Amino acid sequence: MGIDDYGGGQGTQSDVLVVTTNDAPGYRVERVIGEVFGLTVRSRHLGSQIGAGLKSMIGGELKGLTKTLVETRNQAMERLVEQARARGANGVLMMRFDVTDAADVGTEVCAYGTAVVLAKE
Repeated sequence: MGIDDYGGGQGTQSDVLVVTTNDAPGYRVERVIGEVFGLTVRSRHLGSQIGAGLKSMIGGELKGLTKTLVETRNQAMERLVEQARARGANGVLMMRFDVTDAADVGTEVCAYGTAVVLAKE
């Protein structure tokens, strides 16, 4: 994975603008639809667990787990955008991630925010 693979985000191909701010400069909120979220839970496979255990003894980045977390966050974002689009939104304000261990078998990642209809100013 290159540096671009770790950044996340949607690029310019989505019709739903997702921002972490309270507003989107150049747009006005015409209608608030409400909370939307995208949720996924990923288990850790045995190979990454063993590799992480060994790597933790000598230090350094756990690249296998980093890759899994990036993929998981991106999937949660995709689901957030799908839900916003399905509810008629073209924007999500105040997007956040919540990450939780899921009973020591995986990681739960939830992307959430407020779905809105935006209009260019």
